[in-house]
Amino acid sequence: MSAFRDDGRAAAAVVRERRDAPYRLGIVLGSGLGPLADAVIDAVRIPYAELPGMPLSKVSAHAGTLVAGRLEGVDVLVFSGRSHFYESGDAGVMRNAIGMLQALGCEGVILTNAAGSLRPEMGPGSLMMLVDHINFSGGNPLIGEETDARFVGMSTAYDLVWRASLERAAKREAIDLESGVYMWFSGPSFETPAEIRMARILGADAVGMSTVPEAILARFFGLRVAAVSNITNLGAGMAAGELSHEETKEMAPLGAKKLEKIIRRFLRDLED
Repeated sequence: MSAFRDDGRAAAAVVRERRDAPYRLGIVLGSGLGPLADAVIDAVRIPYAELPGMPLSKVSAHAGTLVAGRLEGVDVLVFSGRSHFYESGDAGVMRNAIGMLQALGCEGVILTNAAGSLRPEMGPGSLMMLVDHINFSGGNPLIGEETDARFVGMSTAYDLVWRASLERAAKREAIDLESGVYMWFSGPSFETPAEIRMARILGADAVGMSTVPEAILARFFGLRVAAVSNITNLGAGMAAGELSHEETKEMAPLGAKKLEKIIRRFLRDLED
């Protein structure tokens, strides 16, 4: 993985060479959500290895391809897969990727992830829109940034207008969309039952190993942010059996089709 960083400008230049368009937003796909990238039309698919400074994920179920094209009439940049803090110990691993969205003129980014639920009634197959997050990892993607821009306000990290738009989209599609607080653990090991009990006491509704760094970076670059968790399991100790990545991949499709419908409706509403 290259340490080259220019906030995505070189990668943006490559995208412009392959497909020059007025991009509106980016979409980061989590585990099991890859099929949404297949729905993009007029698409140019660029492997991350061909984009300068783009991190290469080694996580199974993350394709490692940028898809530039149109979805529901909107020019989008879809990240089919992301790199995680736990792969390298670098919380800023997605800085070039998110910076590239700004360099290409995007208004904002929709982040998705696979997550564990801390609410028994919000089981596998449920969707939870993030209204806030708790950074429990100890990492921050802006550590090392030398300018005062590093002091990013996070009071309304998840855009209120986009949150309302996602709620309307879910209602129009007759899909239940929960809302709650996401807690970021570093991973790659799953949380312990004691950590899950702690997370519930602290006010978290779901836990996962991604998304928060990208949300912080997006706000750093002045982008709007919305995020949705695809619930694949209950937290450790809340159900019988041990957690595994195989279970995450197996259960992710339960919510993925519903999330695709919500995102597509959200994009159509942007154009209304």
